[in-house]
Amino acid sequence: MAMDAIDQELLLEAEDDARTIEFIKNYLPMDLKGKFSDDELYYFLDVIIDYYATSGVLDSTPDANGYIELDLEKVVDYVIKQAHKDKMGDYDPEDIMWVVQGEMEYGESLEDA
Repeated sequence: MAMDAIDQELLLEAEDDARTIEFIKNYLPMDLKGKFSDDELYYFLDVIIDYYATSGVLDSTPDANGYIELDLEKVVDYVIKQAHKDKMGDYDPEDIMWVVQGEMEYGESLEDA
């Protein structure tokens, strides 16, 4: 059975999410490696993407180099509040900052490729 465009897009998104999670795992410092389950990392990724989509940050005007100014602390605060609200747990902002930075670095690594 042939895949339709929606199925292909979902598959590509799932593969990209998996690559993002692997990148974040490798990006985390030694003391955080293994601290988060894959489910937690996928959850964080979903919440980070939700923040980008709902905060209006993607509608910001890029600077001369084409970059959008992003306040990582706001992203971290959003992830922590959502995780608490969704009963995922309470997380240390410093730990979540590594995840947020890892997601951002992954995106930048794609641009540099």
